[in-house]
Amino acid sequence: MRSLIVIPTYNERENIAELIAQVFAHAPTSDLLIIDDNSPDGTGKLVDQLAASDARIHVMHRPGKLGLGTAYVAGFRYAIDHGYDLVFEMDADFSHDPSFLPHFFVAAEGADLVIGSRYIQGGGTPNWSPLRKFISGGGNIFARAVLGIPIHDCTGGYRCYRVAALSKLNLDAISAQGYAFQVEMAYNFWRSGFRWRETPIIFEDRRVGKSKMSRKIFIEAFIWVVRARFTGDKVVRAHPTLPASASGATAASQASQASARTPGAPR
Repeated sequence: MRSLIVIPTYNERENIAELIAQVFAHAPTSDLLIIDDNSPDGTGKLVDQLAASDARIHVMHRPGKLGLGTAYVAGFRYAIDHGYDLVFEMDADFSHDPSFLPHFFVAAEGADLVIGSRYIQGGGTPNWSPLRKFISGGGNIFARAVLGIPIHDCTGGYRCYRVAALSKLNLDAISAQGYAFQVEMAYNFWRSGFRWRETPIIFEDRRVGKSKMSRKIFIEAFIWVVRARFTGDKVVRAHPTLPASASGATAASQASQASARTPGAPR
């Protein structure tokens, strides 16, 4: 299947060349779409140079910092318009290890959404502070409880979507950013009846540069979850067309086939 890996960038010059090399080492037949928000550090120019010598690299330049959610939606539209079968979300800071990419491809054979999960057996966040683990883990528990969603890692941003399913959503109605965007996409895939799986990943802190997480992103996610509890976010959702996974436990078990690890009860 034709696959596209979408990587939004803003001031990632120190990471991007090595990341691209590692992505192609683990997914050599995939294409890359780098979406750069006019990075002051010259990330966009560097990626243009790399693209000039590798036809697998595509670059989209945007006039300024427009948000993670809008970047991914632009990437989704690119994948739809150019006839890809799978489209990935991936961070540019090495927190999403490219070595897990083959696991996603295996899991995607039977799923419309594959989420790299920190919160099933085999996943983890080994170098996070206790506070960060509390915020992230607590945010996922909150989203699952309020929305009734069975996915263990609702906020994780290392994902693979089947384009045929993605194209059935109303992408124009998606407005969330950051954590809220990831929850919104997971929620609407689940409520649309699409098949989903989780595959374990180890999430590392970024190697260089500064984290782009902020209090605003956290608050937006909290507000979105509460609002969606009452509105249902139906404007985004597709009509059910495919069978949903039976449960989060089933999905975690299925994901183990992609990761070659033995699953257990979720954390």
